Amino acid sequence: MYSQYTDAVKSSVDTEALKGRINNAENATDEELMKVCKEFEAYFVEQVYKEMINTIPQEKNSTSSLVDYFKDQTVSEIAKQTTEGANSIGLAQSLYEQMRRNYE
Repeated sequence: MYSQYTDAVKSSVDTEALKGRINNAENATDEELMKVCKEFEAYFVEQVYKEMINTIPQEKNSTSSLVDYFKDQTVSEIAKQTTEGANSIGLAQSLYEQMRRNYE
């Protein structure tokens, strides 16, 4: 019944757009490059969290699709918060430095 919600939102990041921006990194400014690196870090952390959640056995019921939709949204927001500021795992900074070295 609510499967259209879970099908519509698989991830908060448009992976095709992210791939395109990463592939065009040599023409990007430092700010644009860092933004893309932070988006990738948030996407990576989101995927890790989702896989962690999948290890927990869950009961299926009639509202599980709706619960999954809101769970995905919550995981996405937590992943974004995890990668902001001092909370960052450092992946974005490492990617940024590596890409700057490669494109200079």
